[in-house]
Amino acid sequence: MKKPVFLGSGVAIVTPFTEDGVNYDKLEELIEFQISQGTDAIVIAGTTGEASTMPDEEHKAVIKFAIEKVRGRVPVIAGTGSNDTRHAIALSQFAEESGADAILTVTPYYNKTSQRGLYEHFKAIAKSIKIPVILYNVPSRTNLNINPETIRALSEIENILGVKECNLNQVADVVNLCGDNIVIYSGEDGQVIPTLALGGKGVISVAANIIPGDMHEMVMKFLNGDVEGGRKIQIKALNLIKALFIDVNPIPLKAAMNMLGMKVGQCRMPLVETTEENLKVIRRELINYGLLEK
Repeated sequence: MKKPVFLGSGVAIVTPFTEDGVNYDKLEELIEFQISQGTDAIVIAGTTGEASTMPDEEHKAVIKFAIEKVRGRVPVIAGTGSNDTRHAIALSQFAEESGADAILTVTPYYNKTSQRGLYEHFKAIAKSIKIPVILYNVPSRTNLNINPETIRALSEIENILGVKECNLNQVADVVNLCGDNIVIYSGEDGQVIPTLALGGKGVISVAANIIPGDMHEMVMKFLNGDVEGGRKIQIKALNLIKALFIDVNPIPLKAAMNMLGMKVGQCRMPLVETTEENLKVIRRELINYGLLEK
C-alpha cells in the first residue's frame, strides 16, 4: 500500500489578497489557525487559493511562504497544475526544491487532451520530481475526466500516490481497479462520508477554511470506526457546505470568512462579489451552524 501524505482533512486554503498583492501577514495567520484547529495538511495555491490568477513569481512565493511558515508541523501540498506540461513540471520542481511534501496537479483545461495524453502529461510531471504526486480530477472545471483505467495505469508510477476525486460516480471503479495502489481524497465537501465508505482516506476541503476542526473530526471519526459520529458531522455541515458553493468557489467562501471577521479580502477578477441574496443565504447558514451570532 502506498503511504498517504495525510489522513483526515487537508484545507484548500484561500489566498488573502489586497489591491497590492498577497496579504502575507494574513496568510500566516490563516496557516496558524488551521494548524491550531487540527487540520491535517495545508494545500496551498490550489483552486480555492486562486492560483489561476497568480503570475509565476507570486505563485512560487506563496508556495515557499507556506512551507517556511508551516515548518514541518503538517504536510504542505503545493498546487502546481497547468495545462502546459512544461509549465507544470517547472512549478513542480520549484515546489520540491522549496521543501513541499507533495504536489497537487490538475487535469489540463481548455486545450484538454486524450486519455493517453493525460497519462503522458502526469507521467512527465511525476518523473521530473521525487516527492509524491496527487492527481486532481475535477471535470466540472476542466471538462475532462481522468478515467478509472487511466488512474490505474498512473498508479503504477511510483510517486503518483493519490487522487483528489471530484467525480463520486467513479470512486468505486477506481478502488476496484487500483486497490491500495492509490490513495483517494474526496474533492467534494458534501460527499466526504460516501467517499470514505468506498475506501477514501480523507478530504481536500474548502469548508475547512472556516470549520477545520469539524472536517478533521468527520474524517477521523469515520476512519477510527465511529461511522455514526462522522455521518452526523457530515449532515450537520451539509447546508453550510451548500451555501459555500452557492456561487463559484471561492467567492462564497471568502464572503463567509469576511463575515466572520477573518478579513481575507476579495477574489481576483474575473471572479466578482456575489449577490445580496446569496450573501443572505451565507449569513443565515453561518448563524445556523453557530459560527455567527444573529
